[in-house]
Amino acid sequence: MDNSSLIKSPISVELEDFKELFDSTLSSSNLLLNSVIAHIRQKNGKMMRPILVLLAAKLYGEVCPATLHAAVALELLHNASLVHDDVVDESTERRGQLSVNAIFNNKVAVLTGDYLLATALVQVGLTRNYHIIDIVSSLGQDLAEGELLQLSNVSNPHFSEEVYFDVIRKKTAVLFAACTKAGAYSVGADDEKAEFVRLFGEYIGLCFQIKDDIFDYFESKEIGKPTGNDMLEGKLTLPVLYALNNTKDKIAEEIAVKVKNGEATPDEIARLIAFAKENGGIEYATKVMYAYKEKALSLLSSVPDTDVKAALAGYLDYVVEREK
Repeated sequence: MDNSSLIKSPISVELEDFKELFDSTLSSSNLLLNSVIAHIRQKNGKMMRPILVLLAAKLYGEVCPATLHAAVALELLHNASLVHDDVVDESTERRGQLSVNAIFNNKVAVLTGDYLLATALVQVGLTRNYHIIDIVSSLGQDLAEGELLQLSNVSNPHFSEEVYFDVIRKKTAVLFAACTKAGAYSVGADDEKAEFVRLFGEYIGLCFQIKDDIFDYFESKEIGKPTGNDMLEGKLTLPVLYALNNTKDKIAEEIAVKVKNGEATPDEIARLIAFAKENGGIEYATKVMYAYKEKALSLLSSVPDTDVKAALAGYLDYVVEREK
């Protein structure tokens, strides 16, 4: 059994129920909105976050309507944040596909993101579960705070790993953590069990983002974003932060400051990428990612052997071993 089949095996029926509900929430009489949503859904991806909601629910019970509504709400909120992020970052591409703001315009993108967010709130209300409503409400705050923290870090004269992890916890890990925690609460799990899977989800999210950041140092059409895209947007990620702090190279530091200020040329960005690679940045980031993977696996070790446990372990493997 391949990894994808292993991950989906315990929830194959429930995943189809999710897709049906997700599709039904995105039908509208507005032709422009339908065009934008159709574009977004061309790149629906592997539905990794809804799958995590369903698996967390299956760990403690049986998937129910509250689980499905929670999964839809979280996927919609995720998509809303991506559409808004592309406007904020002035990105023209998302996973190898033109962004909404590139095809339409910023006004349409912002309003579509607002529509997705509002629809997410309708869906989370249908869970009739105050735990899940609290999770999704707090998640919206965290995602916005993560973006603002990233923007404010531009003026920070230090190359701080601590700030980097604060950003990726709020921008990425918190979403995975919300998926697992909401899934647990949807089937009536107690606070202790919900916190257990929340932490597992956070570790997955940290692995996911570090892996994504590593991709940015290599040229690949499969990945769907150009090399150095993060630096073009003024972001310094873990590989280059390590290299800068480990070498204290003045020339590299000067380029890094220019990256933060949005003043670095493509040639300078290429030099900084090469600098990170030559000074152990990729190896260090990979080591940190695998350390978080081990923390997640250590949590799973206390769970009885079931097909759901095997699927969660397979999910973790996918996150760290994926090639795009």
